[in-house]
Amino acid sequence: MKTTTIPNALSALFLLILTASSLAGEPVYPLKVSENGRYFIDQKGDPVFWLGTTQWQLFREYKLEEARTIIEKTKAKGFAFAQVMLMGVGDGTKPNIHGEKPWIDNNPLTPNEGYFKNVDAVVQIARENNLVISMTMFHQRYRNYITIQNARAWAKWIAQRYQTVPTIVWSMTPEAKPEFAPLLRELAAGLREGDGGYHLVTFKPDPAPHPAGFLHEEAWLDFSVMQTWKWVEAIYPMVTLEYNLKPVKPVLMGEGAYEQGSEYGFEVTPLWVRRQAYYSYLAGAHHAYGHNDSWRVLPTWKQALDAPGATQLGILKKIFLDRKEWWYLVPDQAVFASGGTTNGQVLNLAARHKDGRWVMVYLGSKASFSINLNKLTAGSTVKAFWIDPRTGESVAAGRFTNAGVNSFSTPDGWEDALLILEAMR
Repeated sequence: MKTTTIPNALSALFLLILTASSLAGEPVYPLKVSENGRYFIDQKGDPVFWLGTTQWQLFREYKLEEARTIIEKTKAKGFAFAQVMLMGVGDGTKPNIHGEKPWIDNNPLTPNEGYFKNVDAVVQIARENNLVISMTMFHQRYRNYITIQNARAWAKWIAQRYQTVPTIVWSMTPEAKPEFAPLLRELAAGLREGDGGYHLVTFKPDPAPHPAGFLHEEAWLDFSVMQTWKWVEAIYPMVTLEYNLKPVKPVLMGEGAYEQGSEYGFEVTPLWVRRQAYYSYLAGAHHAYGHNDSWRVLPTWKQALDAPGATQLGILKKIFLDRKEWWYLVPDQAVFASGGTTNGQVLNLAARHKDGRWVMVYLGSKASFSINLNKLTAGSTVKAFWIDPRTGESVAAGRFTNAGVNSFSTPDGWEDALLILEAMR
């Protein structure tokens, strides 16, 4: 094992590769936050839809070609973001699949070049695929090694190493307790010193659920991330609390129940996965998905990349991108004249375009309800259609004037449903 020195710069060749131009038609990173604080934009100013997946062990537990398979499959499914722990799950000292530990003598100030060369290679594959890695460079389980005394220097080193890599977001995972605040501030300061503010910085408290607004007002915190673990009923109230905090910042529901998860006491089905995601987006947040077999690196991890939930979240992304100016979504339960539900595990939620161009209604199960059509103010006529979240199949639901109330019932045989209403001139 070879020790690097702090600070360390990438070779000129590696920098050149990593800063190559983006793939045609793809967002140009790094990300920034929109002017209104609600969503993310690329360097062209174009909105970027945050649909993430979770691959905590990507840097540590996979061979390079396996990591390539994961990244390419992930991107093909429609995910543009992957959550990864830099030192993997655990206390930060375990070796990677090649036997290389992250640090010499378990000291973050003497990083092991052998470990980070593998990280470099995986980061490069993600860059080639225009997949953004939300890189967790501190976890509360690393606390015995990353401390208040060395946090800033550690963070500065890692930020300098990847200072010109556009496809990175920095993340940290503390407990939501006051004693972690000084450490987070040191880490954030080191990141800013290391990359000059090139990348967004956030954190996701662990375990869940955590108090809304923990350190929300910190100037270095670019957006809020929350997790709800198995409590799907916590998504709407937690997102709503975070969404309404000041100053306004984007909200990411970063971790819920993993598809086919083994620790919750119930089966996490594709329907459960869809509910978590639609509840997040229609409450005004962004969303990240995970599969049990991926983060646990089970023998079935490769099959999990094609799991039904993952495929159906790719359908979700297309549904949102098909809405004109999807980024101007405003949660609005007053869209319902009757039948809206915001409490419990099975919800009926609504959101609309800020100027009344469209309304999206998600029904978590079979439902009958009614809609205030006057929410569609951008035209005098309303076109309505159903979308099956499992398949993306669309079925006409009629045309109406944008006045009064109209009743609807979800199509027979559907587990859940989307109703889209579009204003027509």
